[in-house]
Amino acid sequence: MEQLVELDQELFLFLNNLGNPVWDNFWNVLTHKWTSIPLYILLIYLLYRSLGAKGTLITVILVAGMITATDQLANVFKDGFERLRPCRQNGVMEYARFVAIRCGKYGYFSAHAASSAALTVYMGFILKPFFKRILLILIFWALLIAYSRIYVGVHYPGDVLSGIIIGSGIGYIFFLVQQKLWKKYGNSNFGNL
Repeated sequence: MEQLVELDQELFLFLNNLGNPVWDNFWNVLTHKWTSIPLYILLIYLLYRSLGAKGTLITVILVAGMITATDQLANVFKDGFERLRPCRQNGVMEYARFVAIRCGKYGYFSAHAASSAALTVYMGFILKPFFKRILLILIFWALLIAYSRIYVGVHYPGDVLSGIIIGSGIGYIFFLVQQKLWKKYGNSNFGNL
């Protein structure tokens, strides 16, 4: 386990130190939770176009539950594992580039990475029949968000990878819930409810 922690720290320092002050503002803006609002608005529009008003409403309600579940599970893990973030870890923070606005105390696992992965899987699977490349676009977005957490100095790669895996699982579970709702109401979409 100690070797894994060392490898995670070394990989963090390598990836984090690839940064350049010219790009610091870009990554700080990208990692901010409100920056993705235009993407969320676009996704709601695409949902409305594909599923109608009621289908969109149900999907948005499920997204709210999914993000809440992902975020709260990340908090449980952070408080349970109490793994210091790189920006608070002696022996790491002295060599890292910390460019984030703030640094929380614990970081395992990354809620940003988990939430973006959950949204990617959930929305990507729902919208893929209507927009063939949407899943790839969302994966690219989620990976940018995940890397931004390393770049700004607040998460180790292991935190991010765990967040991606857990978030993807949660997104898939919520997708299955939505599929059951579709079957229950006997529609291929919610537009006719």
